[in-house]
Amino acid sequence: MNEKTAQLNNKFILSLLIIFFCFLLDRVSKIYVIKFYLNNQFKDYYVNKFLNFSLVWNKGIAFGIFQSESIIYHFITFIILSIIIFVCYLIVKSKSFFEIICLSMIAGGAIGNLFDRIYYKSVPDFIDLHYGNFHWFTFNVSDICITIGIVLLLIFDTIKFKNRDKNG
Repeated sequence: MNEKTAQLNNKFILSLLIIFFCFLLDRVSKIYVIKFYLNNQFKDYYVNKFLNFSLVWNKGIAFGIFQSESIIYHFITFIILSIIIFVCYLIVKSKSFFEIICLSMIAGGAIGNLFDRIYYKSVPDFIDLHYGNFHWFTFNVSDICITIGIVLLLIFDTIKFKNRDKNG
């Protein structure tokens, strides 16, 4: 096996492990929360003054935008699948391990939410951050993976862009 093939295999394995880890962490958390709510019949579970767990079924996209049960739901699901395929293409084309990690987190989180859209016909969100009367949008572990991946990717690109400007 030559060096290029070994690097490709390492990229592929790293990417699959991160995608699987994000997906698994998301599935376990959602299954636990759904069973908890079914068994205990809670509406909200108070953790502290900044955090509640509150199971909400999201039929839209990020932050509950475009809530729908019609053909729009299927169209959005198709768009999400297309984005996941595009992110996987970017993973294959990437030469940076850090970029692969970030893109794999995004893909793993997106696959977790796509799974729910297909299996439940809705995405279970349950993490409710708040301060006083202000509540952030309810989200889940997949959303955390996607957000961390995007933020790290933006930071990485900003640093890479600044370094390129310094070096002319």
